[in-house]
Amino acid sequence: MQQEQDEIKLPVPPFTLETAKQKIQLAEDAWNSQDPIKVSKAYTVDSEWRNRSLFVNGREEIQAFLTDKWQNEENYKLKKEYWAHSDDRIAVRFEYEYQNKDGDWFRAYGNENWEFNEKGLMKKRYASINDVAISEEERKLR
Repeated sequence: MQQEQDEIKLPVPPFTLETAKQKIQLAEDAWNSQDPIKVSKAYTVDSEWRNRSLFVNGREEIQAFLTDKWQNEENYKLKKEYWAHSDDRIAVRFEYEYQNKDGDWFRAYGNENWEFNEKGLMKKRYASINDVAISEEERKLR
């Protein structure tokens, strides 16, 4: 874990309103890149996730999960929004849109609770997500 000991992901806790919002924007940008390796580097090597009903642990599982996600969710576009924060935690609401392999469009709504270590790496991520089928005309994220 020497590599992680040297890693710092700014901004770091304790968070202010401004730095919490910066952290959220950085996460949104990373997820919209659809680069599983880039995204995984924001998390500790032993990060714990709950994503819907799935439990994911560690960067390797995060990368595999995201690779599969973006192979099945085409034209993915995400928007995150600040909800609340404390010294080392941030809560966000989000929505994203994607198209499945059959060409059907969906909008996913959800909430995430994040906990960070002192170097700004996310050690816990708990996401509750619901999908709604939409028509292409109903899309709002482009």
